[in-house]
Amino acid sequence: MKKPERIFARDAEWDHLVRFASRTKDRPQLAVISGRRRQGKTFLVQGLAEEAAGLYFGATEATEAESLALFATAVGTHLDLSSPPRFDSWDDAVRFLFSIDPARGPFVIDEFPYLSKVSPALPSILQRELDQAASGGRRTSVLLCGSAMSVMGGLLSGNAPLRGRASLELVVRPFDYRLAAEFWDLADPKLAVLVHAVAGGTPAYRRFVDDDIPASAGDFDDWILRTVLSPVNPLFREARYLLEEEMDVRDSALYHSVLAAVAAGNSTRGGIANYVGRKATDIGHQLTVLEDSGLLRRREDVFRARRSTYHVAEPLVVFYHVVMRPQWGLLESGRAENVWEAARARFSSQVVGPHFEQLCRDFALAAPPELFGELPGQIGAGVVPDHSRRSQIEVDVVVLAPAVPGQRRKLLSLGEVKWGEVMGRRHVERLERARLLLSRSYDTSETKLACYSGAGFESGLDPEVLTIGLDRLYKSLA
Repeated sequence: MKKPERIFARDAEWDHLVRFASRTKDRPQLAVISGRRRQGKTFLVQGLAEEAAGLYFGATEATEAESLALFATAVGTHLDLSSPPRFDSWDDAVRFLFSIDPARGPFVIDEFPYLSKVSPALPSILQRELDQAASGGRRTSVLLCGSAMSVMGGLLSGNAPLRGRASLELVVRPFDYRLAAEFWDLADPKLAVLVHAVAGGTPAYRRFVDDDIPASAGDFDDWILRTVLSPVNPLFREARYLLEEEMDVRDSALYHSVLAAVAAGNSTRGGIANYVGRKATDIGHQLTVLEDSGLLRRREDVFRARRSTYHVAEPLVVFYHVVMRPQWGLLESGRAENVWEAARARFSSQVVGPHFEQLCRDFALAAPPELFGELPGQIGAGVVPDHSRRSQIEVDVVVLAPAVPGQRRKLLSLGEVKWGEVMGRRHVERLERARLLLSRSYDTSETKLACYSGAGFESGLDPEVLTIGLDRLYKSLA
């Protein structure tokens, strides 16, 4: 099946879906496709239904009766019936679905959480029909798709009715930073970082700005003013909508405060709780929901067991809380230039700086094995205590080899990241000190030191030190 031309990239995802739809074994199969909104999931599953001549039904927020009527219409159209069937319940509808010749499938139900929210028994009904189809040797293929990450993740977890029934569980993620630059037609690596720090890898955001692409790094400020900071642009309120669309969010004000706390640099549970004026034990549920929804990520300190920090996973949400939310009234009144002028320094330190660090970790994860000597087993960040100097050394990019039982773990690389600072000998000295301190617990005999910079490097650095600049970070663009 040929991937529709309207779908950019997503080759791996398309191949998984085609293999799912092409299986011919005499048993039913279930696929669960999830991912945050605006990632192109509907393009993928609609394209699959078209290419495979299957059924596509896109659910909406509606009562059970209306959803059943809409589903019946979709089924009638798919089967070329003179009039649609009548379903009094989802029990009737799913029974009918599984009675259709499997050759007329796959059967795609998009935005499934809208249906299960109003009809909680629906997953159990699907489980029953899948089990009965398995006993009867029927090849019915059902694909459930949805954007509410916490709901979709729960379909196959714990004691959920559909646990163990899926043969495909696919998460459609944002484009990585290189692919995002290609999608936005950005050949300048510096500009690519700046745009990615705002729009991330969400493909729909290019459509939100009506294909308005900054012409150069010098045009970036004007691009910000005419897109994300413009009240008439769809991107202006998008960060707010991302949270409101999560079904498990009840008190959105508290969730926004938690995200604001993390975006401001309060990365520990205690720091977040102090920022929002709650006890640390009182925000556990909010942190879990934000993690499940893909808006927060928890990062373990690679050097200190059971110590983790929280970070906002969606760039646009960081931008909103650092730049927009503190001056929302002024932005709505059309004073974007004043707000942006006052926020530029915060944007560089609180948005681009941390974002560039994550891009460098992503680079290390995707780097060829020869860069660090062997294939990494873990990429992360960590803090090295320096007790003799009563200080700590933060290491931005840590590359560890896979753990081998009975042996000290090999430390492949230690890296420091600076977005707007030329890196030189003093940065290397910090890394050398960290390597010395870590040599007590790790095998540092082949540890490579690395400097990652968005502003360049001083001359005369030891050639053994890896220097990763913007051109190397975006090697495919250089």
